Parts: sequence; structure tokens; C-alpha cells
Amino acid sequence: MIRPKSKNNQDLPQRLIRRTRRLVSGKLWTGYYYNGRDESGRRVEIPLGSDRIEALRKWAEFEAAPVPADASSMRAVFDRYEREIIPTKAAKTQASNRLELARLRSVFDSAPIDAITPQHVAQYRDARTAAPRTLKDGTVIPAHRATVAANRELALLSHVINMAREWGYTARENPVRGVRKNREAPRSYYASQEVWAAVQACSGEDLRAAMDLAYLSGQRPGDVLRMTVRDLVDDTLAVSQGKTGKRIRIRLTDEDGRRTELGGVVDRILGRKVTSLYLIATEAGRRMTAGMLRLRFVAARNAAASAAEQAGNARLASSIRQFQFRDARPKAASEIADLAQAAELLGHSDKQLTRTVYTRIGKLVKPTR
Repeated sequence: MIRPKSKNNQDLPQRLIRRTRRLVSGKLWTGYYYNGRDESGRRVEIPLGSDRIEALRKWAEFEAAPVPADASSMRAVFDRYEREIIPTKAAKTQASNRLELARLRSVFDSAPIDAITPQHVAQYRDARTAAPRTLKDGTVIPAHRATVAANRELALLSHVINMAREWGYTARENPVRGVRKNREAPRSYYASQEVWAAVQACSGEDLRAAMDLAYLSGQRPGDVLRMTVRDLVDDTLAVSQGKTGKRIRIRLTDEDGRRTELGGVVDRILGRKVTSLYLIATEAGRRMTAGMLRLRFVAARNAAASAAEQAGNARLASSIRQFQFRDARPKAASEIADLAQAAELLGHSDKQLTRTVYTRIGKLVKPTR
């Protein structure tokens, strides 16, 4: 016969026990135990850990019973994913994942994991990318322009559920699998030399150095900002890409002994009046952050666009306003004739990615005659 539960355990199912102790540090520790029997029939308390949700899952295994609702909901899975998986990712990915997770939680947080179907996932996708609607009073509700964001959120949801399968929260197929993603159109903007020169003409030396280094190295803005003098090894610029971990070394001197344009930019940076460990630094020698770079670039871009408008060149002004700092990387890929060489510089294992996403000008061909 099972004894009535103590007040400390009345919110738990039978045979699940909560123990609370005060540690030497003064903090309260809570642990969960299964009230079971050993092979000889003697009572034993089997430790189930300090996480209540995990303890409920393990209790269900001992009892051969369904997992309690609060331990089989997506909330429990999201909590564990946010606690254990997201911190292992790159800082920028962590920030993106937390925003995506917040949107997923707003819909799926209280849902039992086994109740989610591919239809629910598709409905979420469609709700994030809804078409414009006109109300009876004539008010137009604009479309949600979140096609790319919805795809990223579905990718995260798929990974969350895959981890839930590994952790034992569910044995069902991943409901995201096979659900159609939104069609994504790669950014096609190409920063022409005219646009590039116009923005550089309105830039300070620190921004010009950042633009030149980004273009000639073909690296992402975050990787450019992390470059230091310690990365100058054996007359190369050593790069460890933050997104992929891919490592490359970019020549600063050609095989014939002539300095590359990138080498010239590095020499120019090293010859500045105020020294800094970082290649991209302010005129005062401080490391340039992403926020500082953004402010400088937007100011230069706006000044260049205004100058073009005042000169009566609306076409150039419009093109300048579309220019983003990240367009330096596809500009580099587009201006290298050899696709294989462009892929190597960008750190791509697949040339198709370089061709589809980063090459933004057509192939140069001969006319009929």
C-alpha cells in the first residue's frame, strides 16, 4: 500500500518524490527521486535529477505510463533547447535563434509535441507570409513580408524537434519534414565601381579601409572586423570564418614578387598614425564594432546619394541607396573570372553556392560577329 503523499510532493504523481536541501553556499537544491524497489524487494529511491520536466519523463518510463502533459509540451522542449543547444552556437546565430524561438513559442509553446502535424507547420508558414487582405470598410491589411524569416523559423523548429527525438520526448516523425518552404529570391544587387567610388569619396579613412579589406579579401563583415595583425602570417592574411569555421590564407604578395592590392591595403592600414591590434580601427585606435561600422557606412552612403541627387543623377542616387556593406563580398565574387577561384576565396566548398548567390553580373561572352 502506498502512503499518502507529503505536502512537499502533492503536486507530483505517485512514486515521484521531491527532496530539498540547503547547500553550504546557502542556496536551496531540489532533486527528484523515483520511489521504487530493488531486486530483493527493498525500497530504494532512484535519483532522477534536478530538472522537474526530465524527472517526469523518467518517472513515466519507470511506470510505463504516458508522459505528463507538462513534460511532453513544446514548452519543455523549447526550454531545454534554449538552455543546452543555443549557447553552443556562434554569437550572431544565438541572437537570431532566440528571436526565431520567440516567434515559434507564440504559436507552439503550449502544444503537445505529438499533436503537431505537417498541416500545423504549413499553416504557421502561411500565416507568416499572408497575402494582403481588404476589410469591409476598405482598410487594406498589408502582406507579411517574412518569407525568408518563416523559412529560418521552420528550419529551427525542425532542429528543435529532431533534438526532442534524440532526448526521448517523442518517437514520431518530424512534422516539419516534407513541408514546402517559401521560395527565396537571392539578393541580386551589384555594387558597380561608380557606386563604390561615390560612397568611398564620402568616407573617412577607417571606413575606406574596411570597404577595401572586405572587397579584396571577399570575407563577411564580422570576419573583417575580427582581423588583427596576428593574422598576418608568412606574407598571407589568415582567416578563420566565424560562420563556417573554414580556414583560408590569402596571399599578400603574388608568386612573381609583386604586392597584391590586398597587400597594399594592409600596408596602408599598418602605416596609420595610431596603431591598433585590429586592422579595422577608428582613427583614435579603438577597435571598430559592427554598430560603429554601420553608422559610418550609412552616413557615407546618405552623403553620396545626396551628392548624386544634387548633381541631377537620380539613377546613381537610387543605386547608392540600395548599397549595403555586405555587398562587398558578392562584388568580389562577381569580379573574379574564375568561378573556382571565387569559391576558394569566399570559403565555399560548393561552387554552385558561389554562382547562385554571390555572382551578380552575367558571364562575359562574345557577340555573334
